[in-house]
Amino acid sequence: MRLSQIIEKVTDKSNFQSLDGYIEFCANYLDFIRDSLQAVIVSQNENHYHFYQYDQKGNFQITRPINSNLMLDADSYKIAATEFVGMLGLLATTRGKETIAKPELRPTANRVVYTIQQSVGAALDDLPAGKSNTARKLNGDLFEQFVRLIIKQLGIECKAGVVQVPVLIDGQEAFKMSYQHDLIIKRDSELKVLGSVKTSSKDRLDKIFIDKFLYNRLTSTNIPHIAVFLNDVRRKNTKRENEYGINSTFLPGHFKGYTVKLNPLDGVYYCDIRPNMVTEAILKDHIKTFDRLIFEDIWRLLQ
Repeated sequence: MRLSQIIEKVTDKSNFQSLDGYIEFCANYLDFIRDSLQAVIVSQNENHYHFYQYDQKGNFQITRPINSNLMLDADSYKIAATEFVGMLGLLATTRGKETIAKPELRPTANRVVYTIQQSVGAALDDLPAGKSNTARKLNGDLFEQFVRLIIKQLGIECKAGVVQVPVLIDGQEAFKMSYQHDLIIKRDSELKVLGSVKTSSKDRLDKIFIDKFLYNRLTSTNIPHIAVFLNDVRRKNTKRENEYGINSTFLPGHFKGYTVKLNPLDGVYYCDIRPNMVTEAILKDHIKTFDRLIFEDIWRLLQ
């Protein structure tokens, strides 16, 4: 498949209406980059991050940073993607119980989800600079859809939409406030979890915490709120020409402040988790890798 065909496919949302659509696109992209990249550039400050550079047909565009510890190659992906689908079926059947005894499955879940979504993002990076906002919006929309499809594959009712919250004055409904949520998760038609799905927490973290605070205050409930992020890194140019590095877009002070002084979220999940998220106090207690959601937490939240 040529790069032009990859771009045509990734910019058409109709190709991503099912989990199979995501799996197939990623396989096509990985087959393409195996033989058709101009170069792979290694990050100067965190060497396991790589940047793909397309050839002349792709105007020598350079992609977002890719974590080589998570990104699967074409051959490994084909095996892992099959395992991932089987894993979701097992989770749906057992509601997560049997998979506790199979911890080796969990890294595969993170790697497959990361590889699929970064294939989408890296492909969109070839769009012209004038379409960067379009690419960013499409990448975010497709990640939201991807996470919802994964949850649905677990046999769980999940959709995106607007939740209408009545505001009472003197015991009477005065008006409604509308809340848009990427994840509205129900069990037997009863609302159990609300969630946000974003490719990164940059410029979005504050709203997620405040949404939980306001929603539960207005409704006098304690509906769990979760957040799913792909990663929190972006490309930075170093001082030397043609050298690249990465910056973190995560704001640990904001996260800790909102967690301690406003309200903690009921789950925060990353595919590509940053080192400080597994070592720093408060962060390590509230931020987990994506597999934790589908193997454990989603079942607990639905009880």
